[in-house]
Amino acid sequence: MFRKLLKSLSSHLFLIFFTIVSIGPFIWLISTALKSNVENIFAYPPRFIPEHITFQNFIDAWNQVPFMGYIINSTIVTVATIILNLLFASLAAYPLARMEFKGKNYTFFATLATMMVPFQVIMIPLYLLTLRLNLVDSNGAVAGFLGMILPFGVSAFGILLMRQAFMAIPKELEEAAIIDGCNVFQIWFRVLMPLVKPSLATLAIFTFVGCWGEFLWPSIVLTKQEMFTLPVGLNYLQGFFSSNWRLISAGAIISTIPIIIFFLALQKHFVGGQTQGAVKG
Repeated sequence: MFRKLLKSLSSHLFLIFFTIVSIGPFIWLISTALKSNVENIFAYPPRFIPEHITFQNFIDAWNQVPFMGYIINSTIVTVATIILNLLFASLAAYPLARMEFKGKNYTFFATLATMMVPFQVIMIPLYLLTLRLNLVDSNGAVAGFLGMILPFGVSAFGILLMRQAFMAIPKELEEAAIIDGCNVFQIWFRVLMPLVKPSLATLAIFTFVGCWGEFLWPSIVLTKQEMFTLPVGLNYLQGFFSSNWRLISAGAIISTIPIIIFFLALQKHFVGGQTQGAVKG
């Protein structure tokens, strides 16, 4: 009994320690954003609790750059990317999970192999392709948005997640739908898709987090400030010779609020989606 209690206590202490390590930077970010200009944010030992809490940094950060425009641009790019990922990943995963055709396994493994290629490796060819297709903001807002959305319209991770989710569904449901006269598309849309909603929610969350915080690609393809997404726009809070870390921290916190809201809205499906996608076919 004592050994079991000691093991449980050590496990909880281990988890508490890593939780503190994980959320420590975010707590420091909030502390910096709430400190007034008279406080030294680099004081030693560091003070997590501000002496005089102020929200003026959030107001100044909001007024210094066109936050609302950046948020609208990020929302357009993120929502479109999520929709394309859910659609294309599900369409690609369905035949890999439920159909038999020549080269099926090679196709699946080739898709997985793309996950091992860093984005920096394909960044220059992708940029040249984007220029050749005129998908840059110098050709209009629509072209600029397409240049940011299309390269991330589907991912190997999404295909893997949805394939595993489809494979966890009994084939008897599909056979019953065929007897009722459903075609392949109707089976995918009306039978299988409603059953993999947890995996769809999980994929939506991962896509949202990755797309909302993407900085490298938008900073490459965008040239007009009115087209900037939120991560690129936040870079303007940093000066050329000095940086107001209070404003930068406040802006970073504002940019994380949509991620927290989106996760809380879909969190009841998140754990179920991870478990569903982890089932071995």
